[in-house]
Amino acid sequence: MEQHNATAIGRAPMPGKPRHAMHGLAILLPAILAGFAMTTTNSELGDIIFAAIADAYIQVSTFVAGTFFIFYGIEKFLKIDATAALRRDTIWQVPMAAALGALPGCGGAIIVVTQYVTGRLSFGSVVAVLTATMGDAAFLLIAQEPLTGLAIIVMGFVVGTISGWVINGIHGGDFLRGAVRPADAHSDQNEDASTPWIDRLWMLIMMPGLVLAVLVAFQIDVDKLFASHLFDRPATFLGVVGGTLALTMRLAPRFGVSGDPAFTDSGTIIRRTIADTNFVTTWVIAAFLIFELSVYIFGLDLKNLFTGVVLYTPIIAILIGFLPGCGPQVLVTTMYLSGIIPLSAQIGNALSNDGDALFPAIAIAPKVAVVATLYSAVPAVLISYGWLFLVELS
Repeated sequence: MEQHNATAIGRAPMPGKPRHAMHGLAILLPAILAGFAMTTTNSELGDIIFAAIADAYIQVSTFVAGTFFIFYGIEKFLKIDATAALRRDTIWQVPMAAALGALPGCGGAIIVVTQYVTGRLSFGSVVAVLTATMGDAAFLLIAQEPLTGLAIIVMGFVVGTISGWVINGIHGGDFLRGAVRPADAHSDQNEDASTPWIDRLWMLIMMPGLVLAVLVAFQIDVDKLFASHLFDRPATFLGVVGGTLALTMRLAPRFGVSGDPAFTDSGTIIRRTIADTNFVTTWVIAAFLIFELSVYIFGLDLKNLFTGVVLYTPIIAILIGFLPGCGPQVLVTTMYLSGIIPLSAQIGNALSNDGDALFPAIAIAPKVAVVATLYSAVPAVLISYGWLFLVELS
């Protein structure tokens, strides 16, 4: 894009270039202001807000970016076409759908749902993918408890596959096919604002962020490690700037700041990685802020709040899983990682939640979405309460 937009000697500047440059500065400005505010704030509330943004970026977004880069790179260079593989109407269609759902994030699940409504997949495949997917909350769990995250992903795949086969055996693959409206599914996950130099800056921040994330995973205080007499919280500063930049890039189009549209629509590995990471980062920052601010403002001791309601905790988490989108599910995972809810609740939510895949399903075939979601709740109840009674209360 830089070569395309370059101004030749003796020619007038292209009218779009100054506008894109100004939009790029508008995208960057909130990150600069956030970094400045973080270094000058003396309030407890400000420290809580900036720490939440930094933690979300360093502990989650960096791992998300690395995962997406690897996934999209494999997809491009090995020329894997998951959609074509799904269309083969064999017994392996259901486990293939479950495998896509088990991948962290919502991309694989959205593929399966949209392929079902075009008549290419069985209803059991939809149940399998919605049962297997944990959405963007998987990134958070993997980043902080990798063994638990891997175990839940494997569990989701196995339970999703079995559920899909059972549903196809009961109803047949074309169950509720007539409830589908002839409309195209749409996902705005890749819509963010950027320019070439903004993306380069994003990568420049992300690379040291990934190094910090690895150190944090080993329980190292990175602020203390890299502190100097001039700057006592360098890691938090980088997390605040990087997190705010990702958030601004994601939200900018909603405020009329589009960046360079031709560049933003690029399908390169790095552009897709940045756009999808920004999408996840927005939800993760929101979840971190909701949790931390709720505790601070209302003085909540959430551990005591859930004391005495152990038997109801898994079903509450399962009901939260019915909510479309990844934000509520990230919040549930945040509560599990903070020790507020038990693993049984996390298991129930992981199996019942459908993440962002539920949005296209509701838009095109609401009846299918509701029925498939209810079916996914059956194994969620059985397994979460089985774990509660056999392990946690035994």
